Amino acid sequence: MRPHRLVAAGLLLVVTLSACGSGGGAGWTYAPAPSPTPVASGGPSGSPSASGSPAASGSPAAPGSPAASGSPAASGARGTTVTVVATTALRFDTPTLEVAANQAFSLEFDNQDATQPHNVVIQNPDGSNVAMGDTAPFTGPEKRTYQVPALAAGDYPFLCQVHPQAMTGTLTAK
Repeated sequence: MRPHRLVAAGLLLVVTLSACGSGGGAGWTYAPAPSPTPVASGGPSGSPSASGSPAASGSPAAPGSPAASGSPAASGARGTTVTVVATTALRFDTPTLEVAANQAFSLEFDNQDATQPHNVVIQNPDGSNVAMGDTAPFTGPEKRTYQVPALAAGDYPFLCQVHPQAMTGTLTAK
């Protein structure tokens, strides 16, 4: 009698699997799990681009944050893009940068430090900050791209306002 039960259970399993796989009458379809990589929505990121209109973002951006990397404002619409990298609060991993003088450019800040917030600001020769949008500190890993106006030839210090003694660098406009 036991073999008959096994055969009956096997037939029931085959019939059940056939019904599930036939697609007839179940009323549902298979949908794969969402991708772990966000897809650009094409909608506004909540921040102005170089033209003053919202920029599309390839990654989530907080309201009021600069245009994210990969957006039209950050992908060369304003010329060259230079990158500053921070992996710790001890120093910038990219302490020197060079850009063309008298040409606007994009500055990408790649904050890879997940333990502390950092930011980057460029200073004019008089010690005031160069206007480049919202430079509020943020914790990584995250990248933010800032639009920097044309700078006259010369050396411009840049720093993290959270760690101004340790995290410094020099941007040279030639």
